[in-house]
Amino acid sequence: MKKIFLTTLFLVSSILIVLAQGTAEITFDKTTHNFGTFSENNPKVTCKFQFKNTGDGPLVIHQAIASCGCTVPRYPKEPIKPGEGGEITIIYDGTGKFPGHFRKSITLRTNGKKEITRLYVEGTMMPKDDK
Repeated sequence: MKKIFLTTLFLVSSILIVLAQGTAEITFDKTTHNFGTFSENNPKVTCKFQFKNTGDGPLVIHQAIASCGCTVPRYPKEPIKPGEGGEITIIYDGTGKFPGHFRKSITLRTNGKKEITRLYVEGTMMPKDDK
């Protein structure tokens, strides 16, 4: 009987602690970046997406998954406190890719109110200069 009471007390306490932490919410200044036109001679381009935790609980980014291997996202692994912000860096590497227009997505999984957020990068890689 004592074990059941202690187990129940532990579960109720755990639930109350989780509920008291509040809900995180990730807010971006923008969710799309256009690299414009760049040369295949310099096929790596980088951009940064600024975000803020506008919720009242800590924000954790669980995953950032790009739509292909040519796009690499870097994101903070530690929790972001309410009111604080951070950045996600996206590197597109067009090495070995066909020149032309591209549009890639990065899917973020968080503990926020909206669990999934998508960021987009696009641009046009021009063929190499044969000089």
